[in-house]
Amino acid sequence: MNLPNVQFTEEQKQFRQEVRSFLKQHIEKGTFETRCDSWLSGSDPSFSKLVAEQGWIGMTWPKQYGGSERSTIDRYILTEEFLAYGAPVAAHWFADRQTGPLLLRFGTDYQKEFFLPKIVKGECFFAIGLSEPNSGSDLASVATRAEKVEGGWIVNGAKTWSSNAHDAHYMVTLIRTEPLGEKKHEGLSQFIIDLKGEGVTIAPIRYLTGEPHFNDVYLDNVFVPDEMVVGTLGNGWKQGLAELAFERSGPERILSTFPLLNEVIEQLKIKRDLAGLEEATKLVAELWSLRNLSIGVAKVLEEGGEVAVPAALVKSIGTKFEQKIPEIIRLLLDVYPNLQSDNRVERYLAESILHAPGFTIRGGTSEVLYGILAKGVIAQ
Repeated sequence: MNLPNVQFTEEQKQFRQEVRSFLKQHIEKGTFETRCDSWLSGSDPSFSKLVAEQGWIGMTWPKQYGGSERSTIDRYILTEEFLAYGAPVAAHWFADRQTGPLLLRFGTDYQKEFFLPKIVKGECFFAIGLSEPNSGSDLASVATRAEKVEGGWIVNGAKTWSSNAHDAHYMVTLIRTEPLGEKKHEGLSQFIIDLKGEGVTIAPIRYLTGEPHFNDVYLDNVFVPDEMVVGTLGNGWKQGLAELAFERSGPERILSTFPLLNEVIEQLKIKRDLAGLEEATKLVAELWSLRNLSIGVAKVLEEGGEVAVPAALVKSIGTKFEQKIPEIIRLLLDVYPNLQSDNRVERYLAESILHAPGFTIRGGTSEVLYGILAKGVIAQ
C-alpha cells in the first residue's frame, strides 16, 4: 500500500480557520451543542441549511449542479472540523458523502439535474438501503426484489440499519432485478426510492440513548419509475462497492469520539495531571497516524485511484480506535457517564459508551473488512 503524504497549502490552512470561526460563532449563539458521534446522531435540517448557505455541501461537485469544484482535501478539512466540534451534520451527510458522488459517476442527466442542486441547497436528504433483515453481514444476499411493469418497477422487501431514513427524502436502494443465479452478486441494481411514497413504512431502531437513528424500511408494492434506476441494470453490486469507498475512509471513522478526548486533555492540563496526560497523548499519537492514512486515501480518491483496500484498513483500525478512547478515558478521570450532566466530560463519555458498540458494525463489520484486506494482500 502506497499512500501520498499530503501537506496542506496556506489557502487550505486559511479555510480551516474559516470553518472554525463559523462553528465557534454558532456554538456561542447556541445554534448547536457539541456532542460525540454527531455525524450520525446529530440530525438538524436547519443547521444543514446554514452549512449549505456557506457553499459547503457538494463542495467538490461541478458548478453546473451548484457545487464549488473545490478539492477533496478542502472537503476533508471541512469534515474534520465538523467532527472535532461535534456539529449536527447527520441530515445531509449521506447525500453529500455518497449519493452525490454516486450520481455524478453513474447517474443519468435527469438524476443529476433533479437531485444534485437540491442536495447542495440542503433541501434533499438521502438514506442508504443496503443491508437487509436476517442477512447479517452478507450484503449480497439481497432478497428485496423488483418486478418490471409498464413505466417502472414494483418493489417488495425490506432494508435495515438505514441511518437517518426517518429524516431523509429518498433512499438509494440495492435491489434484485434478475432471478438469483449461481453468483449472488449478479442481477442486482440500484434504485432511488421516494421515502414519502405509497407503500413505504419506516420503523426507527433506537440507540441505547433512546434516540432514533437506524431504521427498518419496509417496501410493500412500491412503484419506482424507470428514471429512478441508477446506472446500469444488473451492475448494482459494482456500483455499490464504488459507493462504499467514499464511506469507509473518511475522518468520521477515526473522530467520532474526538470531542471526549479533546475535553479530557483540557481537564488534565488544568489539573496538571502529568501521568494522565502521558496516557492521553498516546491516543493523540495513534490518532495522528490514522489521520495521515485517511488523508492519503482522500488524495488517491481525488486522483481517481483505487482505494478499496486502504479504505478498509482505515475503517478497521479507525473504528477500534474510536471505541478505545472511552475505555481509556474512564480510567483517567474520576467521572461517571451521565447523558444529562452539565459536565462535558461526563456527557461526552456517556454518549461515547452508548454509541461505541455500533462503530465497528456500521459501514461494514470488522470481519468483512478483514476479508477485503486478506484478498488485497493475496492479490499483490
